Amino acid sequence: MAAHVMAERGAEVVLLHMDNRPFCSDLGVRKASLLAEALRKGTGQEMPLYMAPHGENQAVNKERCQSSYQCVLCKRLMLQTAQAVARQVGASGIVMGDSLGQVASQTLNNIRAEQHGLELPVLRPLIGLDKLEIERIAKDIGTYEISTMSDGNKDCTAVPSRVITNALVKDILEEEAKVDLRSMALRSAGMAKRV
Repeated sequence: MAAHVMAERGAEVVLLHMDNRPFCSDLGVRKASLLAEALRKGTGQEMPLYMAPHGENQAVNKERCQSSYQCVLCKRLMLQTAQAVARQVGASGIVMGDSLGQVASQTLNNIRAEQHGLELPVLRPLIGLDKLEIERIAKDIGTYEISTMSDGNKDCTAVPSRVITNALVKDILEEEAKVDLRSMALRSAGMAKRV
């Protein structure tokens, strides 16, 4: 939906899906393709869709880092991968569908830690909307049914039982140093394929 809002504002949008398998089912990839089709139809834009591998990186984070930081490191890795892909395709910024406080990775402190050190701006057109407002807009633009499709599996099995909601940049950088997040992001971006 964030892509739709930005397209309505005149931005040319390139879509990126982080393929989180084996920590999610094949449905995630299918939903990404269906959402891209719906967005193209609704906006009239080409909106190329790229898919980058993410599951292997999640496994490394899960093995080497404190489990409570898994979601913040995941988001940080996605943002760094998005920045690298943006450079490859000539994009000027990153758009996220974050809504402040909706999930643990979207607290203000976690958002600050996740985007620390990025060079491209991160736009969050949904940041002040609540869940009901987002659902209403998604229904209006025809993406709600796709987004809520389920195969009975958890959306992400890498999510720990205890998730940090007040991450500090210094702590994130300490965790990140255990895994070389930058190299993992560049590898994922290099393997991103247009579908």
